[in-house]
Amino acid sequence: MSDRPLNRPKRLQDLSEQGRTPQTPSAPPASASPKQSQPNQRWNPMPLQTLEDTGLSKLGIADLVLKVLYFSGDLTGSDVADVVKLPFAGVLDPVFEFLKREKFLEVKGTGGFGESSYRYIISSKGSDKAREALERNQYAGPAPIPLRQYIESLHEQNRHRPPVHRQDLMRLMENLVIAEEMLDKVGPAVNSGRSIFLYGPPGNGKTTIAERVGRMVLGDDMWIPYCIDVDGQVIQVFDSVNHELSDNQNQVKYGTGVVSDPRWVSIRRPMIMVGGELTMAGLDLTYDEINKYYEAPFQVKANGGLFLIDDFGRQQVRAVDLLNRWIVPLEKGVDFLTLNNGRKIEIPFFVMIIFSTNMDPKDLVDEAFLRRIRYKIEVGNPTFEQFREIFKIMCRIKKVPYDEQGLAYLLKEWYINYDRDMRMVHPRDLLSQLVDIAAYHNVPPTMASKELLDAAAASYFVQL
Repeated sequence: MSDRPLNRPKRLQDLSEQGRTPQTPSAPPASASPKQSQPNQRWNPMPLQTLEDTGLSKLGIADLVLKVLYFSGDLTGSDVADVVKLPFAGVLDPVFEFLKREKFLEVKGTGGFGESSYRYIISSKGSDKAREALERNQYAGPAPIPLRQYIESLHEQNRHRPPVHRQDLMRLMENLVIAEEMLDKVGPAVNSGRSIFLYGPPGNGKTTIAERVGRMVLGDDMWIPYCIDVDGQVIQVFDSVNHELSDNQNQVKYGTGVVSDPRWVSIRRPMIMVGGELTMAGLDLTYDEINKYYEAPFQVKANGGLFLIDDFGRQQVRAVDLLNRWIVPLEKGVDFLTLNNGRKIEIPFFVMIIFSTNMDPKDLVDEAFLRRIRYKIEVGNPTFEQFREIFKIMCRIKKVPYDEQGLAYLLKEWYINYDRDMRMVHPRDLLSQLVDIAAYHNVPPTMASKELLDAAAASYFVQL
């Protein structure tokens, strides 16, 4: 079989490591339906007991099995089941029977009892069939979920979202100095579950606020598929870079003893952040010309969570074009993606988008679009009282003794004399500089030292 394609997809062992069997601590009753959920009850994938439960055709799964064996040589039935994330009993065994009957597979030996322990090798006829399948796509990993099932899961898992209360938000912002008026703007914006526009000078904590808000609004873990199937086209959804696996990976067991569909992986609600690298192409399906399958765009990977567009206005495309891309999803709650054959698919849009920018909103978009963004929140410079409080907090964190006279000296020499604005981030950064310089000179770090303060400020600020 030396004529195998050189451009192979990810190694099967990598896919297996990446795709550990998804599990969860809670289990619904055996009679539960995947189309029904109750408040405060987590939606779980239903088990697979027959081939028909997968929503895929026997021929489609057979092609996937052949590709796995084509790339790997010989594997046991259980090994193949681990790669494609389908149970052998009831689901894969009729597929293997079909492949043996059609002379696509041969049994090389056995390592135990039952057909799942047989070692299978692809025949020359099977290699021809595998190459034919590889002409369509070279995907050889977890079996996909039908698009319809994916859409149903999104609706079920985003039906009930608990509101954010003021005391919860205050607790979340611990070690951050934020005015109460700011909290009273952020809280209702989070509860809206829609879009937020954070603007103001750089260095005042817009990104930090967005990240902490994201952790609060995201809520319980959720299930996503490794990939989805659209009329034979494969779209990868799970991304080990942008998705974080849940802490508890105990597989759901139902009353009959069967376990949940292993094609789903349990993750923490996603929080995806992009910056100046974002392009229009990154907001649509990305087609791999070599392996011939798609990767989902950022907003699909962020479904059920938060999508933060940082440094908005500094992307490689015009801000108005980027914002126009969001008009339909923000208003209608659905997003439209385009396949290479021109077909458009509709995906539910359960994403909180936060735009964060240092630029004046009026210079980025017109009033018509700003009207579509529910909440516009200015994150301004700190007051003197806030600035002092941040210094105290950061001194405690950095283990630097706080000195009121040292702060007064710093403000006069490096702020008032230069007509420089205070920023929320300055205390953290200046104290970090001070600690580094003190370590170099082998002296204790302290705000009482004018020499250390001057050295830290001189190495931090740039005179424009």
